[in-house]
Parts: sequence; structure tokens; C-alpha cells
Amino acid sequence: MTAPIDCQIIGRWRIVGADLWERDYLDLVGPATFIVATNGRGEITFGALQAGFDIGYSRTIIHFTWRGFDEMDEVAGTGSAELLDDGALEIEFIFDQGDEAILTAVRDSFSAAC
Repeated sequence: MTAPIDCQIIGRWRIVGADLWERDYLDLVGPATFIVATNGRGEITFGALQAGFDIGYSRTIIHFTWRGFDEMDEVAGTGSAELLDDGALEIEFIFDQGDEAILTAVRDSFSAAC
């Protein structure tokens, strides 16, 4: 799926908080990031997790399914991300048969909205 022209979530986001993990864990192997591309794909990295995802877009909300690795174990799940009034991104991140987390992200200073 291709992103609509007015999608405000496209770009690179820096994950700055989570309800389940401390900030030190989020940046365990590098900066925690959430990347939303225009071609229906994206990436997320935090802690020891690295995953790619497929996106369904709207203007200020996306829904996605993801698959990747966490500490060398295959993991998958679903999620959504919503642009809040203050410009932050709230990401609901759900592991299949496991944890559900709320992550907070801010736009990376090197990324522009579409």
C-alpha cells in the first residue's frame, strides 16, 4: 500500500519512552527508532529488537503488522501509531501471545513530515 499524500506520520521518529521499559533498555544496542516509509513498509528498533513492518495508512494513524528478532528469537505482532496533538507519536506495540507496550516517539530532527 502506498501512503496518502497527507499522511503526517511518514518519516523517522526517535522512541523516547515506554510504559514497560526504562530508557536505558530502549537504547540498548543503538538509538531506539521508528521509521515509516511511503511504500507500505517501516522499521522499528529498540532494546534488542529489530523488526520490519507492513503499514495501513490514514492521515494521523497507521496500523501495522511486524516481524523481526528479539535477542535472536523470531518475534511478530501488530500495532498502531497515532499522531498526538502535541506532535508526539504514541505507538501501541503488541507481541503475538505476549506483551503489549505503549511507546512514545518524537520526530527525528533529520526527518521531515510529508
